[in-house]
Amino acid sequence: MKILEANAGALTNFEVLDFLRAKGASKDPTRVIAKVAQSEYKQVYDYLVDTPASNQTRESINEFLTSIKRHDLAKAEVLNILNTRPTEDVELFPIIESCEKRFPIDEEVAEIVELVTRTLPPPRNMKQEEITKGDEETATLKNENDEVIEDPMDTR
Repeated sequence: MKILEANAGALTNFEVLDFLRAKGASKDPTRVIAKVAQSEYKQVYDYLVDTPASNQTRESINEFLTSIKRHDLAKAEVLNILNTRPTEDVELFPIIESCEKRFPIDEEVAEIVELVTRTLPPPRNMKQEEITKGDEETATLKNENDEVIEDPMDTR
């Protein structure tokens, strides 16, 4: 393997996952040729298959990239949106710099969220299920076997 252009730019989670799949990291981490421990490839692969990248396709990403151009976002902002797949307006505010100033009309932020949910499929191995406890609503993550997965954002 020959490096044509070192550090050509940031990669999406999908591109990294696609590379690892092409190199066979999901089946046999010893097939990946590089100066990185084989277990590290497997760890990265295992992490990425639980992210939105696991169900994205080149077509869905290209459709998203074409549609998002009119919103004039920075490359890093678009990359973060692709990697995190925000499904609520509030999830865009930490991703888009000065979001309130750049998009003073709430409809435009909602339009970006709608674009994300329409063009980028959710991870296939996770679904979000609402659970009601008294007056308080919480969300719990479950895998495809309906086993509860610990929420990394839960600080309790």
